[in-house]
Amino acid sequence: MASKVIHAFYDDDDVLMLAVKRVKAAKLHIEEVYCPFPVHGLDKAMGLAPTRLAITAFLYGCVGITVATVMMNYIMIEDWPQDIGGKPSFSYLENMPAFVPIMFELTVFFAAHLMVITFYLRSRLWPFKEAENPDVRTTDDHFLMEIEIHDNEQELRDLLIDTGAVEINVSEKNSH
Repeated sequence: MASKVIHAFYDDDDVLMLAVKRVKAAKLHIEEVYCPFPVHGLDKAMGLAPTRLAITAFLYGCVGITVATVMMNYIMIEDWPQDIGGKPSFSYLENMPAFVPIMFELTVFFAAHLMVITFYLRSRLWPFKEAENPDVRTTDDHFLMEIEIHDNEQELRDLLIDTGAVEINVSEKNSH
């Protein structure tokens, strides 16, 4: 099903921020904003929910430290205990200070790698995926605000021109 959307182009991030605030104040829903670089505060201005990636990072770190602890206990204490430098391996707790670097490294390893995989899956990014930005200029020097049209095209045009848009286009957007 196709729907009509209006694309408003801006050439400055400060103008874009003010435009987003004015569009939100007019109680209109912004479908997406495409930017060539991250704009600080844009997510808050658009009313987007905060990311939950930090929670997943903590959980993945917990998995990493658990894997490290279980792995080192099995390898160094149960399966193949060794007397290294006169320090016998009677229990995991007695040798834990020597294991702290490994625990730290595996915590960071698991958190970092699993977070990247989670981000790519959540963002639906995978190899050979085609770009979804509607205009190639959004990767260089222009900002684009996309708003769906609901029998209010002229009011939207007037509002967007008033907010400082340098170009306004109307196009069909196919919903996947």
